[in-house]
Amino acid sequence: MRPASLAEFFGQEHILASGKPLLRAIEDGRAHSMVFWGPPGTGKTTLARLIARTTDSHFIALSAVMAGVKDIRAAVSQAEQYRQMSNRGTVLFLDEVHRFNKSQQDAFLPFVEDGTLTFIGATTENPSFELNNALLSRARVYVLKVLDETALLAILRRALTDVDRGLAGRFAIGKASLSLIAQAADGDARRALNLLELAADLTTGKEIAEETIGEVVAGGRRRFDKQGEHFYDQISALHKSVRGSDPDASLYWLMRMLDGGCEPLYVARRMIRVASEDIGNADPRALQLTLNAWEALERLGSPEGELALAQAVVYLACAPKSNAVYAAAKAARKDAEDLGSLDVPMHLRNAPTRLMKELGYGENYRYAHDEEGAVASGEKYFPDDMDARTYYHPVPRGLEIKIREKLAEIRKK
Repeated sequence: MRPASLAEFFGQEHILASGKPLLRAIEDGRAHSMVFWGPPGTGKTTLARLIARTTDSHFIALSAVMAGVKDIRAAVSQAEQYRQMSNRGTVLFLDEVHRFNKSQQDAFLPFVEDGTLTFIGATTENPSFELNNALLSRARVYVLKVLDETALLAILRRALTDVDRGLAGRFAIGKASLSLIAQAADGDARRALNLLELAADLTTGKEIAEETIGEVVAGGRRRFDKQGEHFYDQISALHKSVRGSDPDASLYWLMRMLDGGCEPLYVARRMIRVASEDIGNADPRALQLTLNAWEALERLGSPEGELALAQAVVYLACAPKSNAVYAAAKAARKDAEDLGSLDVPMHLRNAPTRLMKELGYGENYRYAHDEEGAVASGEKYFPDDMDARTYYHPVPRGLEIKIREKLAEIRKK
């Protein structure tokens, strides 16, 4: 059921709608080097084939999982022969282009430059991180989005009515069943067609029953790549929802990740970071509660322990927020890196031996507990060659209100 023309290609209107540059280039027969970046099943390979067909170009397909520089040289030789014989260009499509290392990616450049090849790469990973700048500068990146339910339903209906390649006249299926398949496909056209094919294989009559569809789609997982873009996008969304004090959105992203197969202990570790970075001393209980959730996860496992994680996420989202400790730690680290190994002042040094005492270690140190309010007013604790700094600025929220008042009182003395 791979589309044979642009009329059969559903979705990606943001790059293929009337007047869009890519569509105009295809219709005018002017292919340029490009990279398609998007999740599986969104039409990357199909679109590359359609571009080659529409521009009357020779099409060579390689997969970076199996191909190497030798295969690239063979493709270049084939393209040169094709141009000599027909005076037409060649589209070289490289699937999973992010799997190629730097030297392998560089092997394309001379032949892209001289027009021997029109390069089209496909990747599920962020090109900014995975592709060479030299290659990116010669290829335009197009982002392909997950297919919405409307596009998936159109694809499924075409498969059910296509006489030559589809199931035309063989099966009837209800709207509710089609919608169930579209929802289970989770934006992936390939998965949608596979589910429909499996349901057809399990059907003995003329109608694909809703019960059959239910069996086929049971146990499906949402799109989730533990090492890829979706993983980092979703954990970022969870972190920012907690930081933004939205417990409902926080729960949604938590459940999206767990539903997709994310390791719950990873989320627990990230939430421990959140407890210090975004809440800190505004509510010190947040850190302890999140540590308790981690322990509950380790003891109970999934799914029982996931409720403790949900409890922690909701608490973190609702807690008063402060990044004062986070900002203070960053500022102090920068000074530590920039100012070098400044000596510890003599009065702050420990003096466990007689020699150290004779050298003045610990001399004139003021023991804070002997001072009024247990504060040695005016005592200097920074190195002698460094001006005093104020890194920690408590916010007027939660417990830090009290901390702020106390520090203001101390600093007045």
